[in-house]
Amino acid sequence: MQSLQQKASEWSGVDPNDAFAIDETNLFEKLGLQTFINLSTNFYNRVYDDEEEWFRSIFSNSSKEDAIRNQYEFFVQRMGGPPLYSQRKGHPALIGRHRPFPVTHKAAERWLHHMQLALDSVTDIDEDSKTKMMNFFRHTAFFLVAGDELKNPNQGVACKHATNKPAAA
Repeated sequence: MQSLQQKASEWSGVDPNDAFAIDETNLFEKLGLQTFINLSTNFYNRVYDDEEEWFRSIFSNSSKEDAIRNQYEFFVQRMGGPPLYSQRKGHPALIGRHRPFPVTHKAAERWLHHMQLALDSVTDIDEDSKTKMMNFFRHTAFFLVAGDELKNPNQGVACKHATNKPAAA
């Protein structure tokens, strides 16, 4: 059975080395807090204005302000800055925190569409950093899709001890 990371690499098309290239540079020191705030604000403005109701509904139980704050605090922490997210909310536990939401392939692609547009519109982020960040986001989005599949045991691969024999009556 594939690990979640292996599935994320396969589905995203991003090699793990590229996905975690964000760790080679302290992007927080390079870009600064305001850049992450701007990115998350731009992103969630797009998400909350999305023309697809099914996608907007995923975020309907959160205020846009809370979503922006959660995201930029996580990004800051993950990309070399202070542990803002953990100090306020505890361990990020991405799969667990996204468990209530339908994190499907379609939703991941829509999320990534908005993130790419947001990255492209934030002029304070250089091209190398944008590439590293998008590789991380793409891999992580499909890591969450793989984690979401754990919610539905019928989607998983059968246990190696499973049998095709009918149960005894």
